[in-house]
Amino acid sequence: MDKTVIDSYPRYDSYKDSEYEWIGSVPTSWQSVPNKHIFYIVNSKVGKKSDDYDLLSLTLKGIIKRDMVNAQGKFPAEFDTYQEVKKNDFVFCLFDVEETPRTVGLSNYDGMITGAYTVFRINPEYDEKFIYYYYLNLDLDKRFKPLYRGLRNTIPKDWFMSFKTYFPSKPEQNSIAKFLDEKMVQIDQAITLKQQQIAKLEEYKQIVIQNAVTKGLNPDAPMKDSGVDWIGNIPTHWEVKKLKRVAIVNPSVRFNNLKYDEPVSFLPMEKVSVHGDIDCSLKRPLNEVKQGFTVFEKDDVILAKITPCFENGKGALLEKLDTPVGFGSTEFHVIRANKGIDKKYLYNITQSPIFLKVGEKMMVGSAGQKRVPTDFVSNYNISLPPLKEQLDINKFIENTTKKIQENIRVQRNQIDRLKEYKTILINQAVTGKIKVS
Repeated sequence: MDKTVIDSYPRYDSYKDSEYEWIGSVPTSWQSVPNKHIFYIVNSKVGKKSDDYDLLSLTLKGIIKRDMVNAQGKFPAEFDTYQEVKKNDFVFCLFDVEETPRTVGLSNYDGMITGAYTVFRINPEYDEKFIYYYYLNLDLDKRFKPLYRGLRNTIPKDWFMSFKTYFPSKPEQNSIAKFLDEKMVQIDQAITLKQQQIAKLEEYKQIVIQNAVTKGLNPDAPMKDSGVDWIGNIPTHWEVKKLKRVAIVNPSVRFNNLKYDEPVSFLPMEKVSVHGDIDCSLKRPLNEVKQGFTVFEKDDVILAKITPCFENGKGALLEKLDTPVGFGSTEFHVIRANKGIDKKYLYNITQSPIFLKVGEKMMVGSAGQKRVPTDFVSNYNISLPPLKEQLDINKFIENTTKKIQENIRVQRNQIDRLKEYKTILINQAVTGKIKVS
């Protein structure tokens, strides 16, 4: 975030202490009003008419409509105790405030929401969008901490109603809300554009890998039919082999030379990234993990077998495994390269889009628990160049994807800066640190 952008906005002539350290100073002309004069609690149960209401949820994206037909998750047998919500009502989560991703929402819909939340309406002399931005700002960094009470970090309703909100005049509230609406749209559009650029870069990376492991690096090489539909033509000097002919799938591992309590690397699924990185910081004694987990050795290739991790390409070449033997999630396949195939080339094959797409079609099991069977991995047909060419392909993929990943990193950093700018802009506007009207 470029601080000079914020500094370019004008300031008010004078400021006063807001009484709240977490809000800081506010313009002298702004008035403090206890929330009991701004909000009033709405507690209208839908009762037996719940079929007439859309189900709403408070999320990081605001208040959304839930798809009760296709949505995952559990719903109550009846919604009699759910609360009625009207358009422009506020929904606050006043319990577990520290852990709840979003504690305030302004509804754009009529509908119903769980009775665990508190539904408010405001007096018409206040601008609801200004109030929304004001409380969104307090929620973003959990600035409500001084109001938390009890083990569940609850804000009692009477405490909330006694809390003072600082306001400029109604026309100025309108101006600030309009300013923030416009800026939020601009920032969100910029973020969306960068997310689209990242998606294109990720797609390009997959194309690079796919072309390299099926066509090679020489565009003028004579080609032949591979005999495999999803591979197509390959260079004439390449071979087509089943993966089990050049690698061992889910091999056994000997660890008799390890001590009973010797620490070994442990890789749960979350310690393996979709970019092939592993986090070996977690160690567990051998006796705790030698049964009931997947075992692997340094330089093995691991591959997630469960949805959606498999489709996302979650796996790794264990070159950086920091113990000779490691253990991990039972949802990994292990592949060990034999002579004739380089371990990194083997890993690149498992990252190719065609391998992932074909594997997805071969998954078995129920929805949400589908897995790639061992037979698919063992019998998958790969296009195999000579070893020297495999090494050249590995180097090309590594160099090219490194540049792509750096570009992606730059885009993600810019997104983070835009999000930071968005947060700071809201804070500065609703507390009067900048003057926008």
